[in-house]
Amino acid sequence: MSNRSNGRKPTDSEVKILSVIWKHGPKTVREVYDLMSQKETIGYTTVLKFMQIMTEKGLLNRDASIRPQVFSAAQPQHQTQRVMLRDLVDRAFAGSAGNLALQALSTKRSTPKELREIRALLDKLEGESA
Repeated sequence: MSNRSNGRKPTDSEVKILSVIWKHGPKTVREVYDLMSQKETIGYTTVLKFMQIMTEKGLLNRDASIRPQVFSAAQPQHQTQRVMLRDLVDRAFAGSAGNLALQALSTKRSTPKELREIRALLDKLEGESA
């Protein structure tokens, strides 16, 4: 089995660990644990086990040439988010990105900046399909 994520969707707990690494850069297990434990109750060995599993799944890369070992995300945040979003669109919205967008926009108020970005994207997409 390949050691790369190949579009593999992380679990909720794995996303929490990835979020720490995306925000703060490559970290040791201890550093990830310290940052996570500021927001939630979690055990060091739990974080360690998750990070070992994530490495096996190809979600994290491990630099074993140094001690303590340092872990980094195998994929950039936007790439992992796309995999998760594709899965959500397929499962909850019958493959319709439009239905997802309509639900997302009706659920929570967007900032004026976000609305401008959405309009610009829609204009770009309309231009491409014309």
